[in-house]
Amino acid sequence: MRWLTDTRIRLGLGAAAVLVTALPARRDRVGHGEAQIFRAINGLPDPLYGPVWVVMQLGALGAVPAAAAAALLAHDRELAGRLLAGGTGTWALSKLVKQVVRRSRPAALVSGARTRGRDASGLGYLSGHAGVAVAMGAAALPRLSPSGRALVAAALPIVGLSRIYVGAHLPYDVAGGAGLGLAVEAAVGAFAAWWPGLGEEATGPCMGLAAMAGNPQASGPLATGRRDTALCVGLLLRARRS
Repeated sequence: MRWLTDTRIRLGLGAAAVLVTALPARRDRVGHGEAQIFRAINGLPDPLYGPVWVVMQLGALGAVPAAAAAALLAHDRELAGRLLAGGTGTWALSKLVKQVVRRSRPAALVSGARTRGRDASGLGYLSGHAGVAVAMGAAALPRLSPSGRALVAAALPIVGLSRIYVGAHLPYDVAGGAGLGLAVEAAVGAFAAWWPGLGEEATGPCMGLAAMAGNPQASGPLATGRRDTALCVGLLLRARRS
């Protein structure tokens, strides 16, 4: 599929998905169609929660250094750097987008919404889990075996759907998050093509940033996202100049 290798197509599709979903989400209302999709997924049987929760962790911030470590064990430092830059960058940008759009969580917008597991805090649009999973999946897919690609391709939509199932996000939140992850990964890929050493030079500093972002300080998640993104970019540029 051409879109997997063409960074311009991935960037355009991702940016379009964010724009198309952010506009209705910004109204902080839920349309009839979106509500129906949410209720159909959110109303699935409770016994699914265990296996769904496991797959959902593929979009957690902690999955970023874990995936990068796996790439390092496979002796692919470039992929490790792209996983870290794309995953951490998507997570940080998702915090900024949330503050711009300011959409509430499903429980405040859809009557009868069910919440499973720990209640999600903060704002709803967009889904950081969906974004992180797509960013890392898009980076890894071209380097995987056919069976590995099939496994990742099957897991990615489940991560997004799981966030609807547990009542943390609405469909537009998930679509917007997936679009953000695709766009960020494409931007990282374009930067890596211009700077072939990006992966190796980014691995050290961005691995630390991913760990720091997973445990935000008292300054709050938004400030942490801005600080981590600025620090990561600064370290990369400093490495480039040296």
